[in-house]
Amino acid sequence: MKKDIDKVRNIGISAHIDSGKTTLTERILFYTQRIHAIHDVKGKDGVGATMDSMELEKERGITIASAATYCEWKGHEINIIDTPGHVDFTIEVERSLRVLDGGILVLCSVGGVQSQSITVDQQMKRYKVPSIAFINKCDRSGANPFRVVDQLRDKLGHNAVALQIPIGLEADFEGVVDLVAMQAVYFDGDNGENLRIEAIPANLREEAQQRREELIDAATMFSDELTEAVLEEKNIDHELLISALRSGVLAREITPVMMGSAYKNKGVQLLLDGVNHYLPCPQEVENVALDTENDEAPVILTGQNDAPLVALAFKLEDGQYGQLTYIRVYQGRLAKGDTVVNVRTGKKVKIGRVVRMHADQMEDIEAIPAGYIGALFGIDCASGDTFVAPGLDLTMTSMFVPEPVISLAVKPLDHKAEINMSKALNRFTKEDPTFKTHVSEETGDTIISGMGELHLEVYIERMKREYSAVVETGQPRVAYRETITAQAEFDYIHKKQTGGAGQYGRVAGYLEPLADDEFVFESRIVGGAIPTQFIPSCEKGFRLCLAKGPKMAFPVTGVKAVITDGASHAVDSSDKAFQAAARGAFLQAYAKAKAVIQEPIMKVAVETPTEFQGAVMGSLNQRRGMIVGSQDEGVMTVIESQVPLAEMFGYATVLRSLTQGKAQFTMEFATYRQVPQSVAEEIAKKRSEDKKKVA
Repeated sequence: MKKDIDKVRNIGISAHIDSGKTTLTERILFYTQRIHAIHDVKGKDGVGATMDSMELEKERGITIASAATYCEWKGHEINIIDTPGHVDFTIEVERSLRVLDGGILVLCSVGGVQSQSITVDQQMKRYKVPSIAFINKCDRSGANPFRVVDQLRDKLGHNAVALQIPIGLEADFEGVVDLVAMQAVYFDGDNGENLRIEAIPANLREEAQQRREELIDAATMFSDELTEAVLEEKNIDHELLISALRSGVLAREITPVMMGSAYKNKGVQLLLDGVNHYLPCPQEVENVALDTENDEAPVILTGQNDAPLVALAFKLEDGQYGQLTYIRVYQGRLAKGDTVVNVRTGKKVKIGRVVRMHADQMEDIEAIPAGYIGALFGIDCASGDTFVAPGLDLTMTSMFVPEPVISLAVKPLDHKAEINMSKALNRFTKEDPTFKTHVSEETGDTIISGMGELHLEVYIERMKREYSAVVETGQPRVAYRETITAQAEFDYIHKKQTGGAGQYGRVAGYLEPLADDEFVFESRIVGGAIPTQFIPSCEKGFRLCLAKGPKMAFPVTGVKAVITDGASHAVDSSDKAFQAAARGAFLQAYAKAKAVIQEPIMKVAVETPTEFQGAVMGSLNQRRGMIVGSQDEGVMTVIESQVPLAEMFGYATVLRSLTQGKAQFTMEFATYRQVPQSVAEEIAKKRSEDKKKVA
């Protein structure tokens, strides 16, 4: 860790599902001699990719948690974070991008820019991450890398310039023409480890010349020296061209595009050169903290080792030795034995063990300097906490956390599973801000919420494997409500005479529907018909009826109770008597007030490629949805609708299969609305069946 900071790169690799991110990382580690054998992502050889250390990842052949590692390439130290592509694990991408200085956007040469590519690109833009693009899978049937370069421009708005031309495509893919150095590069040996440099093949010379001119033309925007050289028709030095491109990348105004096939071991070494050449070192990125003492005014961090410490915990893991906290140091130096302050809690923390991670392996180090990523053991904190030197009042802006879109009810099978489930849920909510849990007040179920069915599936599986908590899952019951639709009068006498003190209270008035509130109580008693001290008792009696409605035992909402008359007895009237009278009065009027059931209506926005617009609208209509509007955003269409929550379970899976996985949706609560008669009958039937089961 004594490297020159100029030669440090903190990079992330992100892309759409199955674009080959993890395969690419595996090759990078092999060529930089961090690993000595290449393994397959799908784990056919029983080993699985180095970076997919979780058992679930090996089984499913997908990346779930972002993994951190580092390697060296030509004197540069590269810290890499491999991130998931599934939309369900989007928080892993968010937290990675939050701490990175540069990114590699991997695109499939056949699929091109896909829905999740759009999402990860938006995330990169949100955190202002400079990036280079790598078009993978040039060996696949239907590969067309230059179509993907056009899509980068049209769909993502990048100023994309190709740095390479493929030599052959599909099964004939042999190597690439490097347009910066103007030479052909072939990848020989069993694993493509031997680079063979030759002259550009005759059939590609003309195209190479033309594309190099386009490249130089784009790069002149960022270098006066290069512009002069072009005007004077000098021979362009490739170092000058690299320097101009680098300026463009750092300004986030140009995206160099490289090509290859990670699986076939072609093009990866040149991509590593590209990381060294074009992506920023920690000193070249402006990092801003907020001054909590001064109305959160932005403070630019220096990135110097001798400055006071500012570091961000961006990821937590439950390791075999306790909690492992991944941390990026922005300023100062974090050493073993230091005392630092957690800004969120205000507590002082003493640093014990400091390590560097290589997937699930680690090595102990003395300190993490500014600009580096490391990990700490035994620190109690949450994801997104800022650590500073004592006396400093700075905090880093936290990452963007999307709201969960799907929920499930989970029920432990026995007492032991219940204790373990509670431990697991505490752990998961701490390490993943998009995973939420609560106990439904109405149904008593433990509800877990997350970004998609796969997201929740993985957590239920982890509960089982890591905590031995076997749980049953079911759809969460929808939180229905009851309300009244007509005014109804009541006049009720509560009279009880059984030895000793009796009970007497009369309450008269009416119930009426209320549009914008849950419950309102009003007293219009004049002349002391009900003594003043008993009026709160009447209100209390009415309120006690709201928790369980007489119609279907759902909570009652939208009711106004007005009392206009009543009577009392000098001896037998009491607080208790008037509470009972109010309850009787409520039930009497409720039976006549045309009670109905209401259901929660969700505001659902679906973002889909335009070609699937009709199918998506059809699927929302089938779910009793009401289309509110749609608008075109380039190649995507956003459809806004209102759909009952009861109809939205399992929609994520339906939508994916309808749109080839290209659409995504967000869902939030909008309002309550009366359920249609047929649905109300269905609910009533289900309720009576549930009661029979309990009985």
